[in-house]
Amino acid sequence: MKRRTASFLLAAALAAVSVTSAHAADAAPGAGPYDEQADARADINNAVARAAKEGKQVLVVYGANWCKDCLALNRGFGQGHLGSAVDKRFVTVKVNVGRFDKNVDVANQMGVTLKKGIPTVAVLGADGQVLGTTKGGELADARSMGEDAVMQVLASLGKS
Repeated sequence: MKRRTASFLLAAALAAVSVTSAHAADAAPGAGPYDEQADARADINNAVARAAKEGKQVLVVYGANWCKDCLALNRGFGQGHLGSAVDKRFVTVKVNVGRFDKNVDVANQMGVTLKKGIPTVAVLGADGQVLGTTKGGELADARSMGEDAVMQVLASLGKS
């Protein structure tokens, strides 16, 4: 896969910033994992800086709080074998797409296709380069996918 250049790196000062995935602590109670007030570009920049420090890749998860498959995938990322595998390999950042009217420009810049369904993901290297994206709704049925199926999708992305 041809690498795409992502212009998500900020000044070196961001390397010192620690970020929690999708500002979970800052979101209103019960708001869901996709922070509707977040600055997606800033969150991605912070995740790239953190990934560089930790020797990981960045997993950018595009979704919305109304999406049951997005919520199911988020739960899966927080538990069991899938959760530990994701934590070991990635710094995860969740990007809210609203009703396909938020952060669409960010998704497009990464080559992420939202039209085939959400959740969808992009994998970035620690240098901010896009290494791989889901293209055909591979995770759009996350509610019925098991851990192994999700792991296979993630394993196919970001090989460098």
